[in-house]
Amino acid sequence: MAAAFRKAAKSRQREHRERSQPGFRKRLGLLEKKKDYKLRANDYHKKQEFLRALRKKALEKNPDEFYYKMTRAKLQDGVHIIKKSKEEVTPEQLKLMRTQDIKYIEMKRVAEAKKIERLKSELHLLDFQGKQQNKHVFFFDTKKEVERFDIATHLQTAPELVDRVFNRPRIETLQKEKVKGVTPQTRLKRIAKERQKQYDCLTKRIEREKKLFVVAQKIQTRKDLMAKTGRVKKVKKETVNSPAIYRFQARRKR
Repeated sequence: MAAAFRKAAKSRQREHRERSQPGFRKRLGLLEKKKDYKLRANDYHKKQEFLRALRKKALEKNPDEFYYKMTRAKLQDGVHIIKKSKEEVTPEQLKLMRTQDIKYIEMKRVAEAKKIERLKSELHLLDFQGKQQNKHVFFFDTKKEVERFDIATHLQTAPELVDRVFNRPRIETLQKEKVKGVTPQTRLKRIAKERQKQYDCLTKRIEREKKLFVVAQKIQTRKDLMAKTGRVKKVKKETVNSPAIYRFQARRKR
């Protein structure tokens, strides 16, 4: 008796959980409960409201409207895609930054700086790139002195030697001493060619040292960005000759 009573109670509970429906529509499945209908209806109406708002926005859109984000966005397959700004880095700089460490770059830069100093000490740097580095300024009291001024007479040297920056002897020296060790013209040309070659090498080393310095700065900037956790604002964009400049949030040290 007790077993039959429990079985009947379980069957009644099962019938209570399931919603009753006419026998002729049993083939269509269970009837939808009201809470499921409300969830489905709310979702449907929410989507319809969103579509209605989009249609209204499209109708009221100003064709002359512009904002700066338009310059970085494009429409691709009906989807707006924001273009990512490319970093101003040369292929050589990118290869170095990916494969080498900042310590290696700094070591090579210091080595280049030492070679540059050694070359500068060997060369006079007087007629570098065909230009005189220094200027000789003469001062006069009256305009007549300026009109009568003769640079060869003032420097007490021959007119042919006025354009020389160095090794410009005076007329007294030329009269007292004889010219020793006259250098042939072919040798002078060879010496000038070798000197120009040294200056070209110096120019290339200076440019290489500058590039290594820029690469080291860019790597250090990326390391600083990875280490910082606060707000970061970009002040200046990165270029080929300079790294990007960021402004970090100021925090008081405890």
